[in-house]
Amino acid sequence: MDKTDERCRKVGRADSGNKFLNTLQGWLGTGMDFRTCRNRHLHMHTGGKVMELLEERIRRDGKVKPGNVLKVDSFLNHQMDVELFSEMGKEFRRLFPGKEINKILTIEASGIGIACITAQYFQVPVVFAKKSQSINLDGEQYVTKIESFTHKRVYDVIVAKKFLGKDDHVLIIDDFLANGCAAAGLIDLVKSAGATVEGVGIAVEKGFQEGGRLLRSKGVRVESLAIVDSMNADTGEIIFRQQA
Repeated sequence: MDKTDERCRKVGRADSGNKFLNTLQGWLGTGMDFRTCRNRHLHMHTGGKVMELLEERIRRDGKVKPGNVLKVDSFLNHQMDVELFSEMGKEFRRLFPGKEINKILTIEASGIGIACITAQYFQVPVVFAKKSQSINLDGEQYVTKIESFTHKRVYDVIVAKKFLGKDDHVLIIDDFLANGCAAAGLIDLVKSAGATVEGVGIAVEKGFQEGGRLLRSKGVRVESLAIVDSMNADTGEIIFRQQA
């Protein structure tokens, strides 16, 4: 633990009742900017908790399959644990506090549940990109191509132009980040609309694949609640990256 963390913990103990005004002198007495200390304290007491909660759930109920497949269908992307989603939604809201986000964008189907719960905390609508044409899709559309890591196929991904415009500030939410194709495709749709990408929120990132690194190298802010550094299909072992 560094000295800043220790000072933050001391202030955090004094702030246990969230009585900020009563502890203002203590914040200033640490010798650091109180906003920096407060943010780090919040991460240790909220963000860290959510990440640990998700990691523990993955260790307990996740299944590692050959081909770098992590199966989490019992709580994340088939059967859905709504209470867990609620904690994840709160955390995404905390991670993007000062952004003028007015829309959340995801892709069908696995990202929809997490996106909808998250949107409640931003109080904004959700748009999900469709993977196929249907009679319900009318009018002009934005279209891009996305290769699915799981299904090993390329989809035409579609959003109606009436739901995405140049004045929109968009947060992209999805359940997984592997090779980054889905997130990159959604970013392409947002840019086609002349809208602004405020960031990408991911439940589980496979840190040993290139997607996260490539997106961050292009200046995209990516916040992943759990990052898997390695996993072993033979032993079932899953190793997570320590996040600051």
